[in-house]
Amino acid sequence: MIIVQISDLHVGSQFLEEKFNILVKEVNELNPDVIVITGDLTNEGLMKEYEKCKSLLDKFNTKKIIAISGNHDYRNTGYLLFKKFFPFQTVNELSEDVVLVTVGTARPDRNEGEVGYRQNLWLERTMKKYKDKIKIVAMHHHLIAIPDTGSDQLTVVDAGDVLRTVLDSKVDVVLCGHKHRPWAWNFRTLTVVNAGTATSERVRGLFENTYNILTISDKKVQVDLKIVGGKRVPIDEIVNNYSQFHDELDNT
Repeated sequence: MIIVQISDLHVGSQFLEEKFNILVKEVNELNPDVIVITGDLTNEGLMKEYEKCKSLLDKFNTKKIIAISGNHDYRNTGYLLFKKFFPFQTVNELSEDVVLVTVGTARPDRNEGEVGYRQNLWLERTMKKYKDKIKIVAMHHHLIAIPDTGSDQLTVVDAGDVLRTVLDSKVDVVLCGHKHRPWAWNFRTLTVVNAGTATSERVRGLFENTYNILTISDKKVQVDLKIVGGKRVPIDEIVNNYSQFHDELDNT
């Protein structure tokens, strides 16, 4: 199974349409089973941005697109529009071996994320039903702070409770977006994967526009980082070869 994670499109004033066209071509060549968009599809949550984003996503060839709201999508009462344009299911049984559950962390006119007691309790009860499957949780806000992203006050405010839940219920992968910086944290049985921005001009530092490719085989998950229009590398290489002043993603 191939799952493509794209994030932080920011359709609106930050949007790079030429990058999006390259992204569509590359993703369609992969013929993924599922595309997961981990938030900030729009830049200001405006009707015109939602309308454009909806038409753009129709260019992808895939069996299923799962879109999750981000803090930018909820601006200007955009939360009233999100479900209209991007209806979704919270529990997605993708195959006999894989289940993906979405968690809403965006709140109207707030930049920080929150899962909340009730949703966290629901998540724990839900994931424990799927003992023998690959379990993936997808959310917008980053669950753990990421290097090179400055003072961190925008993570999930109840991250400790959520981390305990995903570890206790033996979740395999958590997919996050929000910070425009690709990264991965490994906790033996759990990997927390952050996506960069696929099509926004607001990339961080030396990084370019990127997305993630998850390949699931024999109940194992391999995560690769893909530069839009550039090379593909295992995301672990970026982490293991980290240097604050070295361009790990040099295309030249």
